[in-house]
Amino acid sequence: MPTADDAAPLKAAEVRLLFAHLAFLNQYPALILAVSGGPDSTALMVLAARWRKTLRRGPKLIAVTIDHGLRPEARKEAAAVKALARTLGIEHRTLRWTGPKPKTGLQEAARTARYRLLAQASRKAASRQAGGVPVLTAHTRDDQAETVLFRMMRGSGIGGLAGMRHGTLMPGTESAKIELFHPLLDVPKSRLIATLKAAKIPYADDPSNRDPRFARPRLRKLMPLLAAEGLTAERLAKLAARALRVEIALYEALQAILPKLAPGPWPDQGPVMIDAGDFYSVAGELKVRLLERIINWTGDEGPVELGKLETLCDALQDALEDWLVTNGNVGRFRRTLAGALITLDDGQLRIERAPARRRPPRNGLNQAHK
Repeated sequence: MPTADDAAPLKAAEVRLLFAHLAFLNQYPALILAVSGGPDSTALMVLAARWRKTLRRGPKLIAVTIDHGLRPEARKEAAAVKALARTLGIEHRTLRWTGPKPKTGLQEAARTARYRLLAQASRKAASRQAGGVPVLTAHTRDDQAETVLFRMMRGSGIGGLAGMRHGTLMPGTESAKIELFHPLLDVPKSRLIATLKAAKIPYADDPSNRDPRFARPRLRKLMPLLAAEGLTAERLAKLAARALRVEIALYEALQAILPKLAPGPWPDQGPVMIDAGDFYSVAGELKVRLLERIINWTGDEGPVELGKLETLCDALQDALEDWLVTNGNVGRFRRTLAGALITLDDGQLRIERAPARRRPPRNGLNQAHK
């Protein structure tokens, strides 16, 4: 259950600590703040302004509001953010998602559009620097808990259960390498609301955050019931932190064995060769990750799905055991996955780009009936 501190406004010392790890961002000419006008993002803008005032020099803050064109109130909310930003000494821009909206997958499409427009603002603010300036969003501990629950519901692996990272690359900008930071990820939403109320700063309420047609609002509604049973947002966030430790350890273990099992540089389409005996001796989770890395490198239909990858690994494990039991007389294996061809033959595991699929000739059906 929430503690008394979860309802207390953030203190000045806490605000400095929240942004302390972002001190290296002073090298950038600006930072983009994603501000919708709701309580979380409004608090981000207010707290970032307080942090910026403590610096002798630092980046310009630019608040960006995305109007998805889905609610008539959005224009008014964007205007309110602009007015507040002016009082805080922050530049503000409103960007609009124009064009037709999909009838299905609306929230995912809106999320993609939001990141695309934020990346656009980031590149514009970068001035002469390559890529773009970092973007800050207002995801909270509550959002982290929802993310972990959502990924559990989808059957995610360890990497998914690690939830959101404090810093990562913005989705869709991997080539441009626009950095995305969540400075409020350890802060309960209740404390942000308390901070705004103490400062008498209003914020908008987006009813779509409670719309039961979408998965996240349904999970949000379950959170108080889960908390009453002990599965609080704090404990789900703790699970994410522990999963992240495991994820980092597995990544480092994979990095250590890669030069021994499959030394690079790898050809763009393969083949990448691994000794079958060496591969068999690798721990199960590292087998999965090793294959994932190479399949995503050589194939052209990735990223590979975890469930399909695990099925492939199980079948390959059976083939390897047959190969060992029969001293290499049995154990041939040939499968395709995510545009990659995986072959086990003559004691070697070979991963390469799968041959292009043959398409039936045009009007083939008509020809057959002539």
